[in-house]
Amino acid sequence: MNCADSRERYTVMKMPGEDIRKELEDGIQLLNEGRPEDAVKKFAKVLKSDPKNAEAYFWRAEASLALSQVAIEEILALYKKAIECDPVNAYYQSSLGFFCAENGRFNEAEAAYNKAAELEPESSAQFYSEFAAGYARNAPVFMERFLDDKTREMIQKKALKYALKSISMDEETAKKLL
Repeated sequence: MNCADSRERYTVMKMPGEDIRKELEDGIQLLNEGRPEDAVKKFAKVLKSDPKNAEAYFWRAEASLALSQVAIEEILALYKKAIECDPVNAYYQSSLGFFCAENGRFNEAEAAYNKAAELEPESSAQFYSEFAAGYARNAPVFMERFLDDKTREMIQKKALKYALKSISMDEETAKKLL
């Protein structure tokens, strides 16, 4: 289902907006109480009534992180669905970026963090530094089989590139300062 398709007809009886908000808040509360299974059920209930609810997809992804039986691909799909439903939400993009970096999907992480920075330029330093740190921390682990000096250097260069972007400094200026 395409979230942008406004012609779609619902066969499910929709909950009133107040009820949807309450279900979302209840799900977030359950997640905060350490009850991710129950939270996922709340978010699923919202999505049954409102299949275009970006917040419900996002929070269902977040709750699913705590459930070992939920596949990485399923969580990834939930984040992407939230973004499809709300493509201008930088927080959803950066959360996808973090998830991807933690799971060795570095190209997707880089793209998501760059998109977040594009959407919210005033927070771009945070997004770039998060990617730099996540990449520097996780890439050597995921690339362990191929981790020679050249690969290690490639990882460090990319992480440094984003660390410099986070402080609005180019490579030449950094070289001069060092």
